[in-house]
Amino acid sequence: MEPALQFAFIDESGNVASFRQNHILVVAALGMDNSRSIARIIRKTQKKYGSSLASGELKAKKSDDALTESLLTALVQEKIEIFSVIIDRRVIEHLPEDPEDVYRWAVARLVVKLVKAHPNIEIVLDRRYTKENLRYLLEKKIREAISGLPQRYVMIRQEDSMLTKELQAVDFIAWAFFQKYERGNTKFHGWIAARIIEEELVTKQAWQKQKK
Repeated sequence: MEPALQFAFIDESGNVASFRQNHILVVAALGMDNSRSIARIIRKTQKKYGSSLASGELKAKKSDDALTESLLTALVQEKIEIFSVIIDRRVIEHLPEDPEDVYRWAVARLVVKLVKAHPNIEIVLDRRYTKENLRYLLEKKIREAISGLPQRYVMIRQEDSMLTKELQAVDFIAWAFFQKYERGNTKFHGWIAARIIEEELVTKQAWQKQKK
């Protein structure tokens, strides 16, 4: 039997810029076989708590603990899978000339995990870039990373999180990982731990290997 189509939504928390105080970059994926139930959770949360943003978009860094707990605990009641790749910028001795290469590499590494688990998958990324060329470079990096994997159908789209409720959901998941690794606060991570399939903290050796 052909495996069912899986959906995954990817967002990040943190940054790759060397001059920032934070050291952690998280890219996280929220996988499911029915995305409509996740969108409903976002709508219900917005209705109950509102949004601190004029756009009506929910963002973890703008939300209080009560909203965050309500949202994350609702998400883990669903049949979801969580994958993450975490990079501590301090393991990178020399940042690439373009720091965005770190982000692209982390996303590609995350997508490899998704495709290995689900070779029939539609992946939606938060549209980080406004320039078409930068969006092309991101997808090119991903396609190169998964080119050697068995895959039946892999669709990749980059969408506006304001218009895509599921991307708002994974924003909270990425933020929970960021709190654990950047702040040492594991409370939020604990609320999603039961649904985590893979959580990789990239080692110095793993980063150096990709450059060879």
